[in-house]
Amino acid sequence: MKNIRNVCLLGHGGDGKTSLAESMLFLTNGTDRLGKVADGNTVCDFDPEEIRRKITISASVAPVEYGDTKINLLDTPGYFDFAGEVAQCLRVADMALVLVTAKSGVAVGTEKSWKYCNTRKIPRSFYISKLDEENADFFKTYASLRETFGNSVCPLTVPVIENGKTVGIIDIATKKAFKFDGSKSSSMDIPASMTSQIDDMYNELAEHVAETDETLMERFFDGEQFTQEEIIQGVSKGIADCTLAPVLCGSAVTGLGTNELMYALAKYAPAPSNCDPNGPVKLLVFKTQSDQYGKFSFFKVFSGKATSDMTLVNARTGGNEKLGRIFMVRGKKNTEVSEIACGDIGAVSKLNDTKTGDSLCAAGNVEALEGITYAAPCYGLAFYPKTKGGEEKIATGLTRLAEEDLTFTVVQNAETKQMVVTGAGDIHLDVLCSKLKNKFGVEVETQTPRVPYREKIRKKVFVEGKHKKQSGGHGQYGHVKIEFEPGDTEDLIFEEKIFGGSVPKNFHPAVEKGLRDRLPRGVLAGFPVVFLKATLVDGSYHDVDSSEMAFKLAAGIAYKNGLPQASPVLLEPIGTLNVFIPDSYMGDIIGDLNKRRGRVMGMNPGEDGYQIVEAEVPMSEMGSYAIDLRSMTQGRGSFTLEFQRYDETPANIQAKVIEETKSLLEEEED
Repeated sequence: MKNIRNVCLLGHGGDGKTSLAESMLFLTNGTDRLGKVADGNTVCDFDPEEIRRKITISASVAPVEYGDTKINLLDTPGYFDFAGEVAQCLRVADMALVLVTAKSGVAVGTEKSWKYCNTRKIPRSFYISKLDEENADFFKTYASLRETFGNSVCPLTVPVIENGKTVGIIDIATKKAFKFDGSKSSSMDIPASMTSQIDDMYNELAEHVAETDETLMERFFDGEQFTQEEIIQGVSKGIADCTLAPVLCGSAVTGLGTNELMYALAKYAPAPSNCDPNGPVKLLVFKTQSDQYGKFSFFKVFSGKATSDMTLVNARTGGNEKLGRIFMVRGKKNTEVSEIACGDIGAVSKLNDTKTGDSLCAAGNVEALEGITYAAPCYGLAFYPKTKGGEEKIATGLTRLAEEDLTFTVVQNAETKQMVVTGAGDIHLDVLCSKLKNKFGVEVETQTPRVPYREKIRKKVFVEGKHKKQSGGHGQYGHVKIEFEPGDTEDLIFEEKIFGGSVPKNFHPAVEKGLRDRLPRGVLAGFPVVFLKATLVDGSYHDVDSSEMAFKLAAGIAYKNGLPQASPVLLEPIGTLNVFIPDSYMGDIIGDLNKRRGRVMGMNPGEDGYQIVEAEVPMSEMGSYAIDLRSMTQGRGSFTLEFQRYDETPANIQAKVIEETKSLLEEEED
């Protein structure tokens, strides 16, 4: 276990995580050629959607064997729509390596990665990538990291630059420089022009080391030099305590700095923590991958060791799960093994009822490990098939996709007759549509979900409803006089105040039933009617021709004739909105909420300089808010939105909704 490093690669989209994993694999013979994201032939991005889009969509595991150390790289997506994959990997990682390019510097994804690490209280390090690119500037990027994230940021390797090109890497801890010829590192002299700068950086690193131990602190102030072993121990402790975030650098394309990075991870990165190799077996399934061959469950061993054909208990279901064949996975390549050691990561196929986030435990010691927390999905679209009859295929496909992606929800809205899929953003839902087509053969079209409005009346009316029909034999006769008025509860309040038996009691339930049958379709735009009170006050009947059906129909006629006279109005759903944003975006957010007819209720300080804007907003105005907020805040903002109540719709909005709804109903009838 002491030789295992579980390292999560984090960073903004395009900062080089997949390419760095490829470089590490290539230089340790984990792959026989250096793949490129642009060519679609990397180890970690093997899904057809990833190859087509040239981005990471699903996290992948890539074990790198460096000397006697096994570095399990967890390559995660940088695009925010796939943050659920990041959450899964951070749950089992013991350290994060945050990538930032030497050209672009600190990006939103860099800031988010730092926040993820703080939330999980996980050690972190930075890697400044793409030193080979034109206009790359390590020292400018390093300065911005330090300015953004504080004094814990400290250089561990820096580039040697000659004539504007990076030609070598200097290890600050050892004060040694290395060059790279495409396959191996070799020593080189530190340029005389950099000697003073390297001495200053070494002293800065030594000060961080001194802060990890009181004895070392005294020696540091006495001007004593630390031994190499003390430097290693001090840096390791600083990383583990999250008081030190060392900065390394390199180029995945040329391989420069990759060996030095792997050396640093082997020497300084923490081994698996909170793991007990001598305890009863306990695994956490942190990722599920489904394909045409079945289901793969990725797990980390937190206690004991996992062996093939072992039977464990699912802490969530209480059912037994036989591990069967277990594998070490590298991208899409699976190597069968007999056991996975404590602290290590493996995979198992064909588990019966185990989902992502489940714990598998030895019988007699069943206790669930901490699960995985995902951000709530916030962007919804209605899915429907391009050709009729494909609804079942969509539902089946989404059920299968939900096995590996727990960050979207599917709701079959009976009221709007739409299947609404809600995910993290437009790219997320677009990927789901592509997978439905490619994996399940169903083409999907999308549209903005319809808003479930309501209708109510605002004044009292007295109306009559009569159903009379004569056509040989028994006729049909029902006659009611009903008083409609606004009610106190959302559900219908039905009362009767009949005197003299003008409508016999046995027909009263039929009158109520006739009204209830009409409630789902209002008189303004066909939306359900709420807050309605109906009082049966009079009517008449026929000894032979009256029936329950006749009185149901009479009540429906009274409803249809009476509600248009009772000042009906549309009610729109209102939600409670909490927006989490940096203070600098406050003006833009408030202005945007005003345009959406929102009402700001308050502003409260949040963590890390963020503000929380509390507002009430019409749900009809929030369909694109996830995308718009991301645009306004460059991805820094987030929000939660929960339905609160219904309010009257303004007249101009009501007229527009009624017109649109009537057009929609006409199209459906056609």
